[in-house]
Amino acid sequence: MFYININQCVNLCREMDDDVVANFHEEEEISESDIDDSFRSMFAQLSGDDMEISVQELRTILNRVVSKHGDLQTDGFSMESSRAMVSLMDKDGSARLGLLEFQVLWNKIRKWLGIFREFDLDKSGSMNSYEMRLALESGGFKLNNKLNQMLVARYADNDMIDFDNFTCCLVKLEVMFST
Repeated sequence: MFYININQCVNLCREMDDDVVANFHEEEEISESDIDDSFRSMFAQLSGDDMEISVQELRTILNRVVSKHGDLQTDGFSMESSRAMVSLMDKDGSARLGLLEFQVLWNKIRKWLGIFREFDLDKSGSMNSYEMRLALESGGFKLNNKLNQMLVARYADNDMIDFDNFTCCLVKLEVMFST
């Protein structure tokens, strides 16, 4: 498998003065009172006694959820992608997700799932490089050809991007462009 450091890709493309634009929406401000009781109850069941979700727990949750979506091709969320999500959302430095952090992440994943389904034009459950470009643009990332090619090379298996790799790509792009 071919691995590329996404930080180097973004910096290289910025240095080349190519069009690389990120206009993703920062997470909405939510408070405990904004979270409905059913989500709060689900979180309590998933998080256990400590009322926080670890990287491993997040991976388990995401893989259970995605396995119920028969229209998605996936080989499951990796520890790497789960760590990246926790890192993106962890505001208190606990390396775990509290209720508010998990709610914001859940909202993002639901949004990304909608984008993935919308731009999986052939409804194959995975995306080719063209569909990926359209989906990333819809997600707020207008990238040049070189960076798109690098991302496809990094996140595709047999030239196709599944949902978990798409999600991991968006998480890493958000991290890169928010710093």
